[in-house]
Amino acid sequence: MRFDIITVLPGLLESPFAHSILQRAQKKGLAEIVVHNLRDYSTHKQKSVDDYPYGGGSGMVMMIEPFAQCIGALKAERAYDEVIFMTPDGVTLNQGIANELSIKQNLIILCGHYKGIDQRIRDLFVTREISVGDYVLSGGELPAAIVVDAVVRLIPGVLSDETSALSDSFQDDLLDAPVYTRPADWNGHRVPDILLSGHQARIDEWRHEQALERTRQRRPDLLK
Repeated sequence: MRFDIITVLPGLLESPFAHSILQRAQKKGLAEIVVHNLRDYSTHKQKSVDDYPYGGGSGMVMMIEPFAQCIGALKAERAYDEVIFMTPDGVTLNQGIANELSIKQNLIILCGHYKGIDQRIRDLFVTREISVGDYVLSGGELPAAIVVDAVVRLIPGVLSDETSALSDSFQDDLLDAPVYTRPADWNGHRVPDILLSGHQARIDEWRHEQALERTRQRRPDLLK
C-alpha cells in the first residue's frame, strides 16, 4: 500500500514514519510512505505556495497551482483510490474509515496550512475529507500521520500478532476490556482470578462483559 503525502513541512513527518510499527511496515515492503514538498511544485521564484484571500480577511490561502502540479505528476505515474484532504470540517476519523482505507492500494493525502486551501482544490481533486476531531491544529501533517498509522496497522502482516488489530477498541463498536500482565499480585492489587483460570471461553465472556460495561460508562453513544 502506498501513501503520497503533500506538505509544506516535510521535516515534520520524518519522525512519525521512522519508528515502531510504521518503520517495520516499510521495511517489510507492506507500506510505502512518500512525502512530497509542495514548494518543489511552485512556479514562483521564492517558492511561495500561498497568497492573500480574495475578498479580504485575515490569514493566507494555499494556492491551487502547486497542488495541481504535484497531484498531476503523481497521477501520471499510477492510479489512486482516494485523494484525501485533512481538514477540521471533514468527516471525523473512526475505526470504520480506517478499515475501509486499509483495503485501498494508493492514497494521496493533502496537508493544509495557513488559513486553508483554495476551494477549487477541494472541488476538483479531493475525493474524501477527514478530520481527527473538533479542534484546529497548525497544519494537516499530524492528522495525516494519524491516518497513516491507523490504516497501516490493519494491513495483513504488519503486526506480529495478526489478531491484535481485530480486538482493538471500536472494532465491534465497543471499547476494549481491561488488560493485565505480570505480576499477578502487586502490593495487594490482584489480577482478576478469571484471567488466571485458563478457561478461555469464560475469559472471552468476561472480556466481552467488561467491554460492554466500559462502553456503557464511557461511550454510551457507541451502543446506539
